[in-house]
Amino acid sequence: MNLTTLWTEVQVYALEQYIDYIVFYIAMAYFAIELFVYWLKKRMSMDLIGDSLTNFVTLGVTLAVNYALAAIFYVAAFYWIYENISLSHLPINLWTIFACVVLADVAYYWEHRFLHSVGIGWATHTVHHSSPHFNLSVAYRHGPLDGLFPFLFHAPLVMLGFNPIVVFFCEVMVQLFQTLLHTETIRKFPRPIEAVFNTPSHHRVHHATNRQYLDKNYAGIFIIWDRMFGTFAEEKEPVRYGVFPRINTNNPFTVYFKGFQVLGSRLWNAPNWKYRLNLLVKSPTWAWQQEQVSKRNVA
Repeated sequence: MNLTTLWTEVQVYALEQYIDYIVFYIAMAYFAIELFVYWLKKRMSMDLIGDSLTNFVTLGVTLAVNYALAAIFYVAAFYWIYENISLSHLPINLWTIFACVVLADVAYYWEHRFLHSVGIGWATHTVHHSSPHFNLSVAYRHGPLDGLFPFLFHAPLVMLGFNPIVVFFCEVMVQLFQTLLHTETIRKFPRPIEAVFNTPSHHRVHHATNRQYLDKNYAGIFIIWDRMFGTFAEEKEPVRYGVFPRINTNNPFTVYFKGFQVLGSRLWNAPNWKYRLNLLVKSPTWAWQQEQVSKRNVA
């Protein structure tokens, strides 16, 4: 098989499933090692165990939601775009798959940045960031609408002519690459790798609540996008994980819906409809700043 050999949709899907399972087994084996390291360093706690279990519960719920979403909307919409408004129908071979992976990674960067930049996006993505821990189980901590927003950013790839199954495959590859970045046990790779690829060090920065690390390192596979678009930060001081304010619970359903509960409360108590619109489309930082101003005015 060479770079121009044609693949079928079935072959691409089968490869995706194979890699998905392999990464999951690797992640679970490595997570067991992480738990052992926690125990050796006397950092094992009921909070850590409860947090990890919560992560897998949110995974199960999100998978159920995503499968329903894919069956009802996602697949049909991608194929409609492909058949009706795509600029071309590119062949499925290793060249187009590699090209699509790179473009899917760019799309993921902007999707990820969007989720941090608008209230409706942060309401679902905050679930992933709300853990005060950082290990491979956190990679499986997902929010209610995590399966919806990727469509908006990856549909243009179908419009360019990439087969929908190839686009799905590339989306999954970007996500699987990120899965293995959620660890504190790997410090830093050699400089050439750290310069080009997203690494555990870069992704720890992304999960940080330290002021200098906020809204940094959105990359999926290639950290070069953050370097190009001005959102890169290097890990220098110890990272504090979680969100502010902390949710302080391991109840999986509270964790899963907390972002929308906070957004719903803000919408309900908003002074007018313009403010409500801003809550949806402006950043969570803007919403927090408005609340601080309101509290100072009351005081």
